[in-house]
Amino acid sequence: MRSLRRVFLPLAGALALAAGACGRPPAPAADSPAALSPVAALGGDPGAGWRRAIAPREFRFPEDHGPHEGFRTEWWYFTGNLDGPAGERFGYQLTFFRQGLDPSPAERPSALAADHLMFAHFALADVTAEEFRAAQRIAREAPGLAAASIPPLAVQVLDWSAASEPGAVDFPLRLLAADSGRAIDLVVVPERPVVLQGDDGLSRKGPKPGDASYYYSITRMRAEGTVVAGGRSVPVRGRAWLDREWSTSVLGEGQVGWDWFALQLDDGSDITAWQLRRADGSRDPHGALTLVGPSGAVTRFDARGFRLVPGRTWRSPRSGASYPVAWRLEVPAAGLELDVTAALDAQELRLAVVYWEGAVDVRGRRADREVAGRGFLEMTGYAALDGPRTAR
Repeated sequence: MRSLRRVFLPLAGALALAAGACGRPPAPAADSPAALSPVAALGGDPGAGWRRAIAPREFRFPEDHGPHEGFRTEWWYFTGNLDGPAGERFGYQLTFFRQGLDPSPAERPSALAADHLMFAHFALADVTAEEFRAAQRIAREAPGLAAASIPPLAVQVLDWSAASEPGAVDFPLRLLAADSGRAIDLVVVPERPVVLQGDDGLSRKGPKPGDASYYYSITRMRAEGTVVAGGRSVPVRGRAWLDREWSTSVLGEGQVGWDWFALQLDDGSDITAWQLRRADGSRDPHGALTLVGPSGAVTRFDARGFRLVPGRTWRSPRSGASYPVAWRLEVPAAGLELDVTAALDAQELRLAVVYWEGAVDVRGRRADREVAGRGFLEMTGYAALDGPRTAR
């Protein structure tokens, strides 16, 4: 759930510090202890001093687009589908994570003293060429290395950034990332207002107080710019999605992974859906679906209001994980029956964590109308399982 969003491991933090808290560590081998499930970062006792997501709060913008340093974990999550002038298709992910190191840091004279580590993931799917690549950046919070601030909104990890265009406080935002001959340079502009997820922005993931995050989305943004892939620069247009969450601890005992969907339909509807999976393969009762209608009206469902049925799987030759790359989403009260399929099967990221996230296609029906669309799907926890065990 994006909402869980993944976050960033104590192990990844240790790797960053060991590397001078700045750089591009190589992707770990499949049997490397660094290839840890993101679930490990989101459970357990966070320790005293951190703020917790306990009750609904008042959201204020543009301030809440910026950092929330009293919470241990935070992310800015951009995904989207893009088209080129000759029929080229791309899917991209650019994510920035902030991980707090100390809830009560002491004042230190050095400008290089860091209270946070920051991480970033960049993935580009060249759907037309059937190629997928992912990379990461890790840095300590320090001038010129990594920072998050507002106003204006600016999030940076080394040479990757999401920053307000000149004269803006927040949007339009320019997204910049490049690695190994692949790059994005995009400007994103919201086409609809912020959507608060869960209970007025409090997204509960477990039964205990504090097993939650503060979570909002901008489910539909216009994106325009360039993609570099296959040795050429391609002008692109398309849509983007932003998920924002901050928390201190989220997952409860027995939760081993999640499946998260961000879908944009051609009738103007947007859907956020996520479910948690338990160690025995069953579906955890903490899940949610948010439906934004063409007019912008928002309808929310708890885990009892929708069904996710996994279909065909793809087995990663590198991690050995089996991921469902075809799903059926059913929301009876909304008359929704959707088939969600991967635009490319091989969209697994093997960075400091191993998970599947990538572009998907959507086809189905809403009431008596056929609908189609695109979106993004994230699946975590499969690399730690012996075979494809999925919640039904």
